[in-house]
Amino acid sequence: MSAAWGKCFDPSGARYGVPTYPWRLAPDGLATRRQLRAQGLRPGGQPIAAQVMRINRRSGNARVAYLYRVDRAKPVRPMTSRKWGALALAMLARQTCPQCRITYSYCISRRHGLCGICIDSNPTQTRGT
Repeated sequence: MSAAWGKCFDPSGARYGVPTYPWRLAPDGLATRRQLRAQGLRPGGQPIAAQVMRINRRSGNARVAYLYRVDRAKPVRPMTSRKWGALALAMLARQTCPQCRITYSYCISRRHGLCGICIDSNPTQTRGT
């Protein structure tokens, strides 16, 4: 057993407070939020059941993903017409340049906050900041 794998294996939860497993070795019946969402489920307010951990060999930093019990997960709430409308308005705001007010088919970069035309035409807006 490698030292990195040993740091990630704590099924009793004595070291980290919750049961901890190495990456890809969690027991069946547990899933991350993304895995639950792919199944049409959500955690539904349940506490974290366990975590999977992976240690980077170069930096030594640990990456953690929380796991939830699949049997206690609830179905995803359906989107209402008001939620769809709010989502459409939010996307419209992300696709509209605040300076020239042109709406594009893509989201404008948050780095500059302007479309490419406005960045090129405005000499005070510096690139890379």
